[in-house]
Amino acid sequence: MTAERCVRVVVRGRVQGVAFRAHTAEAARRAGVAGWVRNRGDGSVEALFAGPADAVEKMLAFVRRGPRFARVDAVEEHATSATDPPGFEIRY
Repeated sequence: MTAERCVRVVVRGRVQGVAFRAHTAEAARRAGVAGWVRNRGDGSVEALFAGPADAVEKMLAFVRRGPRFARVDAVEEHATSATDPPGFEIRY
């Protein structure tokens, strides 16, 4: 059985206005990761990934590079024990 992991991330760079949230949600659904993604007022994107450790690692790798038109300058990772409902959503 794969260990579960939950991580909150803040992604900085050119990450708003480049469909970062939509691509992240699509990747999370494909990976079988629960959680959410949202834009923050400071221009960064914040997300929560919860699921099997290997799937969460895939999501961390995804946000480190971002979608095609994004430029990721930094990713802050924070382990958390937050529990969200199943599924992945874009928050506004």
